[in-house]
Amino acid sequence: MAVDILKEKYRGQVREVVLGATKDEGGTRSHTIKVGGEKALPFLHFEGEIPNRPVVAMEIWDMVPDEWPESLKEYFKDVYNDPGAWAKKCVDEYGADMVAVRFKSADPDLNDTSADECAATLKKVLEAVSVPLIVYGCGKAEKDNTIMGPIGEAGAGENLLLGVAEQENYKSVASAAMANKHSVIAQSPIDINIAKQLNILIAEMSTPLLDRIVIDPTIAALGYGIEYCYSIMERARFGALQGDKMLAMPMIGNICHEVWSKKEAYLPADEEPGWGDQAERSPAWEAVTAMALLQGGINLLIMRHPEAVKMVKNNIDDLMKDNSY
Repeated sequence: MAVDILKEKYRGQVREVVLGATKDEGGTRSHTIKVGGEKALPFLHFEGEIPNRPVVAMEIWDMVPDEWPESLKEYFKDVYNDPGAWAKKCVDEYGADMVAVRFKSADPDLNDTSADECAATLKKVLEAVSVPLIVYGCGKAEKDNTIMGPIGEAGAGENLLLGVAEQENYKSVASAAMANKHSVIAQSPIDINIAKQLNILIAEMSTPLLDRIVIDPTIAALGYGIEYCYSIMERARFGALQGDKMLAMPMIGNICHEVWSKKEAYLPADEEPGWGDQAERSPAWEAVTAMALLQGGINLLIMRHPEAVKMVKNNIDDLMKDNSY
């Protein structure tokens, strides 16, 4: 006896954002990457088209990551003095779809690296790899305002994904994107109303940027409120599918930043014997966090541990198999 499967029908869809630019498009990337475009909830292929698989980027820093545990640094110890070589290893050996460059050294409390130095580093990374890039500042708004313009100019035409634009501090990133043909990460503090308002503010600066916005709704690591973050992502995705154009952007999650700042990822087994071996625990923690958020509709994940990347990419392979009836 045949059974009819109830299928939801949506009038909207997630915007498709293109990252990177090839030579014909004014850049130097070997290819572009598309994120978003879904016409159904995550991986429900039988309800609507899901044209683009989620993308896994690996994070690199422009300085030696002394605070990383040895079990993680071990994978990069031969290259983390050279951001270009580090990026190349992430792509060639560990299969990163994109590279996320974090200008950590620009932090005034660390090296206070100048805008010109940051721009020079970006050029080295662009020369070392041909994949599209994500670019983050140091995380201190006042300093990031001074470096994002020169960084954007150094990568002019490459369609970088620049971050982050926030409600109280979005103009410098949006301006750098407008002037140099880049895309923007719009970050909001786990609040769907602020996420929507921020997209409106950016669009008011430049309507074409609407097709270049990727939402960072702010995520949490497993065990640290991930269910609340998931619910915000889910509401944004429902909004997009129901026709809300100011929520219809693909989403990015800074998985590694959240996971590796938590004690469950970095504490050694001799401090917490019940947690097991840190070298095995931490990539599993990162991978499970990423896999949970994939179900919430995340399109682009930023990760650190090569073993976690491998697990998540295998999971994406399975999730992208057609389950149409």
